[in-house]
Amino acid sequence: MTVILVGALLVVAGVVYMAGAALGRGRLSEPTPLGTATDRTASRLAAPTLEPRRRGLGFLGLSRNWPGLLMAGVGAMLLLSAML
Repeated sequence: MTVILVGALLVVAGVVYMAGAALGRGRLSEPTPLGTATDRTASRLAAPTLEPRRRGLGFLGLSRNWPGLLMAGVGAMLLLSAML
């Protein structure tokens, strides 16, 4: 029972770590001062969104996510070993 609990916690911790690494990469929006000319023209050109124009796929790289992948992998192995 303890092996299953530790395995499940490691899988969840790995997924949360990878999500945190993806979100912590940069700001989700670029605030502009209210009342400026660029603010008024930008509101007419594009819909307001929290996502930047170009984020890229760098947040999916192995260099930032290896601890989360390792935790999830060890957790999955513990869950599989508990089934046997």
